Amino acid sequence: MKPAWDSLAKQMNSDKVIIADVDCTAEGEPLCSRFGVEGFPTIKYFNPPDDEGEDYEGGRDEDALVEFAKTKLGPGCSLSTLEHCSEDEKKSLEEVMAMSPEAREAELEEIQSQLKAKEEAHEALLKSLQSQYDASNTELEKEKTTLKPRIKLLKKAGAKSKAPEPTKEEL
Repeated sequence: MKPAWDSLAKQMNSDKVIIADVDCTAEGEPLCSRFGVEGFPTIKYFNPPDDEGEDYEGGRDEDALVEFAKTKLGPGCSLSTLEHCSEDEKKSLEEVMAMSPEAREAELEEIQSQLKAKEEAHEALLKSLQSQYDASNTELEKEKTTLKPRIKLLKKAGAKSKAPEPTKEEL
């Protein structure tokens, strides 16, 4: 993917478009963490005034990247770029602009607070599930260690196993 990405950066090079890559394993780690980048390679795109970014889900070849950049990237819908807004976006923007600045700020803070609480609950659940899995896996390995000698002895004595052989997990 790197050659396609580098070619895209050359083709789209301008004052208005930035095509960049970040090494999330080095000094770029805080930036990657800020934008929720966990797997690699991850492609994010930002159309002004968006400062949180969107995940790119399209093709990873040069043609797909160039087509996306040419057709989907550019100024988004905002007060300063109403010409880029659909009728529905304009209507929604008008409804929000009818609110007082304080009400808009309060609603934004409330929504962001709700989202943060959900993310924290999700992370806590993930940690709990991982802890449960680790404990269960440890117990399973102890049980295998305890029972394998007896299984081998029984098989040596002619007992036939009806259970399928355990499969090894690949990481």
